[in-house]
Amino acid sequence: MTYEFDKDFWERHWQEGRAGGSGSMGGNPPNPYLARETSGLTPGTALDAGCGGGAEAIWLASHGWHVTAADISSEALARAAERAATSGASERLQWVEADLRLWNPGDRFDLVMTHYAHPAMPQLEFYDRIAGWVAPGGTLLIVGHLHTPESTGHGHQHPAEASATAATVTARLDGTEWEIVTAEEPRRTLTGHGGRAVPLHDVVVRATRRR
Repeated sequence: MTYEFDKDFWERHWQEGRAGGSGSMGGNPPNPYLARETSGLTPGTALDAGCGGGAEAIWLASHGWHVTAADISSEALARAAERAATSGASERLQWVEADLRLWNPGDRFDLVMTHYAHPAMPQLEFYDRIAGWVAPGGTLLIVGHLHTPESTGHGHQHPAEASATAATVTARLDGTEWEIVTAEEPRRTLTGHGGRAVPLHDVVVRATRRR
């Protein structure tokens, strides 16, 4: 079944996760690429576009960043705020309910990141949009699922426009404006319900906006 990634879809997604007590619904640690890709950066302002359950935003805030975390789902943001309340970093977090197709933060950030976000627009156009919110000298970090016919574990079919590869992402970043630091498609395995191994094929792109 193919889904439209609109507000109704994401509200149901998070409500069903809460009802089912799903550990993957905002309970997981931040993805492993975040610490690796930001370890050399000086904490400043950050935007998490499509923050979901808030794991990555909270991790950044706990490491000194001032984070604006935006998501279309009020349910996801409620989960994230609950989790942040016990993190000791809530004063460095701002939660914003926003449709990322239309919303404009009105500012630029030292770091703009997105992790597995699927708005109701073509994926590459979404990445173009958030790239415009990176300040000169700042960092863009994109982490996504590489959706291939052999991919498993997602439970639904993604439309073609929801997919992107490292090559298609970096091709959108003008070399006169961006320095590509990371462009890879790593594989890893998560532990799902009942201890089931869930293979993931990811896309990780990090780029620095030239001053």
